[in-house]
Amino acid sequence: MSKITNLNQARKARARAEKRTKADANAAKFGRTKAEKRLEDTRAARAARDLDGHKRDD
Repeated sequence: MSKITNLNQARKARARAEKRTKADANAAKFGRTKAEKRLEDTRAARAARDLDGHKRDD
């Protein structure tokens, strides 16, 4: 005989797994520490400053 499965439990388990994968993707995309955000902002500001310093005056 085959194993009896509760379809409600299977549906909920599948939904939980999908939510977990979406949460992991969001954590990788948005989950940065305050230090990482500050470092990125500092690097961007420095790059903009260096680029402005290399502009030619016509």
